[in-house]
Amino acid sequence: MVPGQRPAEDGPLRLQVYGGQFFTPREIIRAMVRVVAPQVGETVYDPCCGTGGFLAQSFEYMRDRLGEDAIADQFGTLGQRTFYGREKENLVYPIALANLVLHGIDEPRLWHGNTLTGSETYGGLFQDAPSLFDVVLTNPPFGGKEGKGAQTYFAYKTSATQVLFLQYVIGSLKPGGRCGIVLDEGVLFRTNETAFVQTKRKLLDECDLWCVLSLPAGVFSAAGAGVKTNLLFFTRGQPTERVWYYDLSDAKVGKKNPFTLDRFEDFFRLLSARADSERSWTVTRREIEAKNYDLKAVNPNARTEEDTRTPEELLDLIEAKGREVAEALAELRTLGRME
Repeated sequence: MVPGQRPAEDGPLRLQVYGGQFFTPREIIRAMVRVVAPQVGETVYDPCCGTGGFLAQSFEYMRDRLGEDAIADQFGTLGQRTFYGREKENLVYPIALANLVLHGIDEPRLWHGNTLTGSETYGGLFQDAPSLFDVVLTNPPFGGKEGKGAQTYFAYKTSATQVLFLQYVIGSLKPGGRCGIVLDEGVLFRTNETAFVQTKRKLLDECDLWCVLSLPAGVFSAAGAGVKTNLLFFTRGQPTERVWYYDLSDAKVGKKNPFTLDRFEDFFRLLSARADSERSWTVTRREIEAKNYDLKAVNPNARTEEDTRTPEELLDLIEAKGREVAEALAELRTLGRME
């Protein structure tokens, strides 16, 4: 397949669950790639790449922006010296390789093994990989538990897979490197476990966490996970002074109402200026520290519908419902006698 050609289908990136992994919906991937905006000449890395969705969509984003004036060397850079990943699952690893080749990445640099322990199954394709990367795009496994073998390699020890991966990702970025990462809500709001607080403090000390986008709980439901998630975007090198939040948590998502890219239109409109709106607001570092590094998105502009009914009206409603139930039961009994 030539570098500019798209496969007949987008490859094996359909929502699926395998080995406890919840693969990322394509629309979420596309939005994250657009925010981080990888450029030709930069390296792109996913330390838990699954079927390679972030790497494949990054390739398409970068290729499409080359335009008609692109030269062969630029396509060579994209196909051979740009995309790096790691994957643990034995059956998912070859799927990722095939998916990236189908998308036009001639030499996908994928390492097979446990990222958190460094235990290698096959590392031949990862030879000469850089130690630090320009861009990291990733979705660590939700709710995973790691033993002491993995925790040994991290300053802040916890069994929570996502927290260890967050520490790993921070250490994988070049100074000035950018990251987009999916994290479950628990990582953001938990302040009762030392490693969670220390990791979030490390993030704010070593990186500029410039955006947190709160997603609705149903985004991953088709993959078997109803957990509430957030997208975090940060740049390594400067400490965080303020965080811009955007709230999509009230978006209705279901089988007949999937989460599509157009849901992000207002977010992208406000992103460059990080402007305040009914869905967006800014929180200072001091405010975050005062809450013991609770990063959960709590929209101060959210409107709540107040129930204005009086106690008497509520009692009347309860009484009316009771009569409806009694009538229904009586009808059922009558039907039972007739039979």
